[in-house]
Amino acid sequence: MLQQMTEPSAGEREGEPLARKEPSAGEREGEPLARKEPLIPRHAEAEIRRALSDTRIVAVVGPRQSGKTTLARGIAQTDDRAFVTLDNEQDRRFALDDPLGFVRGHTALVIDEIQRAPGLILALKQAVDEDPRPGRFLITGSVDLFKGSISPDSLAGRVETMELLPFSQAELARARRSRFIDRAFANDFPAFTTTGATPNLIDRVLAGGFPEAVSRDAPDRRNAWLRAYARSLAQRDIAEIAVVGKHVEMSRLIDHAAVSAGTLLNMTNLGSRLNVDGKTVDRWLTLLEQMFLVRRVRAWHRSDLKRLVRTPKLHFLDSGLLAALRRKRAVDIGTDRGELGALLECFVHAELAKVAALADEPTAIYHYRDKDRIEVDFVLERIPGMIVGIEVKASATVRPEDFRGLRRLKDAVGDLFACGILLHDGERIQRTAQGLLAMPVKALWEA
Repeated sequence: MLQQMTEPSAGEREGEPLARKEPSAGEREGEPLARKEPLIPRHAEAEIRRALSDTRIVAVVGPRQSGKTTLARGIAQTDDRAFVTLDNEQDRRFALDDPLGFVRGHTALVIDEIQRAPGLILALKQAVDEDPRPGRFLITGSVDLFKGSISPDSLAGRVETMELLPFSQAELARARRSRFIDRAFANDFPAFTTTGATPNLIDRVLAGGFPEAVSRDAPDRRNAWLRAYARSLAQRDIAEIAVVGKHVEMSRLIDHAAVSAGTLLNMTNLGSRLNVDGKTVDRWLTLLEQMFLVRRVRAWHRSDLKRLVRTPKLHFLDSGLLAALRRKRAVDIGTDRGELGALLECFVHAELAKVAALADEPTAIYHYRDKDRIEVDFVLERIPGMIVGIEVKASATVRPEDFRGLRRLKDAVGDLFACGILLHDGERIQRTAQGLLAMPVKALWEA
């Protein structure tokens, strides 16, 4: 069993009711008694420490239960920094009542779940303007702090923001961070090599990456936790960033979004199922995006290409959560591999997002679809417009027609096309044409 490396489980606030309570012998907060396996290292830690060496404020954002508290607490202990979590009621009240007093006197402080006291942003700005030494504050947030209304003032030039999503497959394997995206833009893959099939692919897809979920061996217990997690976000946590009176409708939106995941987003259709208009659905989806539950993947387009569809796709950021919401089990997929397609696409999107967050260069993720309904699941783009296309196939058999979308994308972008990759459930990397390759899904984390 994998060791849990996360905040407390669903049904209790992080730090509540355990606030200010020291872990008992053989027990860490949020971990079962006597479980002593070493913590799973997070690849983001090295980048966070680099940022702390030259930036006044470092923000780590990501979904609840992704491991932010554990990582931040570990950095605080190693670096002898004070650590406070605003999931603790007493600390939260102090931060709300007197933000300046809360940060005054600290030369190095870790503040966990800062979105619960947004007034602290201004206090941090004042503190680092008065004392601009690097690495003074490490803050974490379970919402996208600087893309929504939670931040009352800009910290431009003072903060570096990093995403911490649930475990990547490379982290779960305790391997080095993946260089898949960097290698794809360099077209740095062998023309032919046998790697073996991706082990336990269905189990990986169904488990996802939330630490609490992957620590549970029983699929029914894992799925129960994931569904409770989604309900908690819709009914409780979302109230921290917006006034949404219709919590039942928010829960229903999550369920309907799960059914629509991986397809072109139709907000009018979603709204009709919920008896609200498309603008309301748009606003609610923005809130779910701010909480890292879903992400709208925009359509790739270029001004000189007129026949491209510009409708975004909707993806969840964890395939285990999507599978739990869809009530999909290993036995369902084992008897009908068609059930794997949308879940595998979600899984690949999540892995790409995790790899992109740590890649050498900023990488945008899009999808491609033209008016002939020819598609590419993911289009990666880097300045000055270099393109990598990625298609996902749930079977081990690769046919020439599976590359139709990648060939269309290659023709569209010309010399800016770095390569096109078909990820499949097979056993070998094989170059099929100039710039086009087929390779096992595991290349995402073993590259």
